[in-house]
Amino acid sequence: MRFLVVLVCYFLCLVSCKQEKENKVIDSGTQTEGIVEHIKYAKGFTVKSFEGYKEIKVIAPWPGSVKSFNYLLVKKGTPVPEHEANTVIIQVPVETVIPMSTTNIPVLEYLEADKAIVGFPNTKFISSEKTRKRIDEGDITDLGNDLELNMELLLELKPELVIGFSVNGNNKSLDRIEKFGIPVVLDGAWTEQHPLGRAEWIKFIAAFFDKDEEAKTLFKTIETNYLKAKEMAATVANKPVVLSGSMFKEVWNIPGGKSFVAKYLEDANTDYLWKLNENNGSLQLNFESVLEKAQNAELWIGAGNFDSKSQMTEKHKGYAFFKAFKNNNIYTYTKKKGAEGGLYYYELGPMRPDLILKDIIKIAHPELLTDYETYFFKRLE
Repeated sequence: MRFLVVLVCYFLCLVSCKQEKENKVIDSGTQTEGIVEHIKYAKGFTVKSFEGYKEIKVIAPWPGSVKSFNYLLVKKGTPVPEHEANTVIIQVPVETVIPMSTTNIPVLEYLEADKAIVGFPNTKFISSEKTRKRIDEGDITDLGNDLELNMELLLELKPELVIGFSVNGNNKSLDRIEKFGIPVVLDGAWTEQHPLGRAEWIKFIAAFFDKDEEAKTLFKTIETNYLKAKEMAATVANKPVVLSGSMFKEVWNIPGGKSFVAKYLEDANTDYLWKLNENNGSLQLNFESVLEKAQNAELWIGAGNFDSKSQMTEKHKGYAFFKAFKNNNIYTYTKKKGAEGGLYYYELGPMRPDLILKDIIKIAHPELLTDYETYFFKRLE
């Protein structure tokens, strides 16, 4: 009964909002051409600014997508410009938000917009101490599994925005949310091939909170740190040969030569064995082919989520055949974990590519960063 009441209220609100938007439509002929915002590395979205509103287009919400999504960000209390029927209207600045990915958490924290978070699917996956404190205090509601969201709880929270993502364009949970008139935007940062491209999506998130200048400043700092580290690594003549990836159900997942992982290894001035491969995702190879090519690799960087060498051989005894295993030169990104076991590498890493690059440089060229301690990566014992 309670859920039916909530549904009725939301449908009434939806009708009211729709009428209000229709009443606010103004002639697009009076608008200027707008200013195209400079996006340097990210390929998946564009931003165009007008007087009183912004147009954002997400071009690559998932790999291989031929569909784009249009969002109109209108300042609260101002008229809604004329727009195409499939355009999503968001009143900004947003004051209540439900992000669907842990990667959104550090972005919102860096922008000092994290207090707007009112709910999250499976809060146990969040590692950030700051946001976990809000969860423990009851300020953020756990909405259950992201595939089967608790819609009653979500509707009660009345979010002004849901930041979602899609692996292949098929997401029933997001479709259900949209049917209740709640704006949903797709974050495609994870599809970027350049590490700085992933981090630059902070500008996308920032636009919904009127934090554009803050995002530009933050990204500039991250970019500067990254490029300085890359320049420093380039001064070293020696390029250690590197293997990456690990086995899953008898298949070895190896970063493709055009993937963001390969870009890290390139910018850290290492010799990645699959650097000439043209795949921008992961390669699925059998154990024998990897052993043949990488048995004598000096370093093994990014060996899955293992915490020790014994864990590795419990999963697959063949790991012990590699030179990097025998010489204790295996590194995983499991150094820093949250209270519930989540890895900071997955949550914070996309936002801080500069730290990941410096970690890899420290591993490959320790003489360059004598006073630096790795943030995400650790050597397996």
